[in-house]
Amino acid sequence: MQIDKTKSSHTHGEKQYAIADVNILFTSAGRRVELLWAFRNAYKSLGLHGRIVALDANSLAPSLLVADRSYLVPPLSSQEYIPRLVSICRKEQIRLVFPLIDPDITMLAENLDVIKKTEAEVVVISKESVAITTDKWLTKEFFNRIGVPNPCSWLPEDIDPETVSYPLFIKPRCGSAGKDSFKVENADQLKFFVKYVRQPIIQEFLSGPEITNDVICDLKGKVLAVVSRERIEVRSGEVSKGVTIYDEKITNTCIRIVEALGGKGQITIQCIMKNGTPQFTEINARFGGGAPLGIASGCDAPRWLLAQAAGLSVDIPPLGSYKVGLYVTRFDDSFFLTEYERDRIARSSL
Repeated sequence: MQIDKTKSSHTHGEKQYAIADVNILFTSAGRRVELLWAFRNAYKSLGLHGRIVALDANSLAPSLLVADRSYLVPPLSSQEYIPRLVSICRKEQIRLVFPLIDPDITMLAENLDVIKKTEAEVVVISKESVAITTDKWLTKEFFNRIGVPNPCSWLPEDIDPETVSYPLFIKPRCGSAGKDSFKVENADQLKFFVKYVRQPIIQEFLSGPEITNDVICDLKGKVLAVVSRERIEVRSGEVSKGVTIYDEKITNTCIRIVEALGGKGQITIQCIMKNGTPQFTEINARFGGGAPLGIASGCDAPRWLLAQAAGLSVDIPPLGSYKVGLYVTRFDDSFFLTEYERDRIARSSL
């Protein structure tokens, strides 16, 4: 294995010193092309060298085409997944590992010790906190413990379909990306969906607006910024149109949540407004799909995290100083590849 000996050179006073490359890895990189581009821009703005490595189980994942190195890996459920991840971390001399989907967070947290032996730092919260964020009933109980407002919620055995007020909202306790989530209008629908949705949680229906909050922590858990984004339109659980807003109450509550949870890297917190009061619903301990809007508004999490990993000093703007009223509207783009190029991905490296 050849080691890339390229170094970034930075000046401190009159002395120049070399900084080792900061190579980063994204698991289940999927469609997150914009996020990889944001990290590439961060390298450039810092004058920092390093490779972006992307993993996915699908050879047609678009992010594999924009990373510096791409690897096809077994499904997360495979016993070969962690050994393969560890091997790639060693080969690529990875410094930071970022999960991009919820199931990866659990897997990485449970295998933290073996991954850390490669000298890679896994940007995930503790295993105990992951349990809270992945189960929406445990999330609700966590919110109750720390005094954070959240929607009225029930488990199926605790609700009477004939007497409860409608509409309601039902979703899996351990789901993600809005899959198998439904508005429930009456008792007949509720009786059907409690059987259809696996391990459901039932909540009062809140009509919105829905606010996604990017809470950016450094690698030691210090909160650096909170960006709030109103979801105008959502497609397949991911924002397609949105706008940055600022609400002091939301910002302060997000900080309280993350400090109680023990944050690391970027944490995504969802809330829905009810009569002017935010009702907090979910925590995703990773970069959300709409993170590029927060980055564009001035809270450059990729730059801050890369700088910290490299030991560089950067200015962090005061809380709430991002650009408010910045809209995003998203569209599909396409990559085209030949059978040969797809096979090259399947052979693990571009």
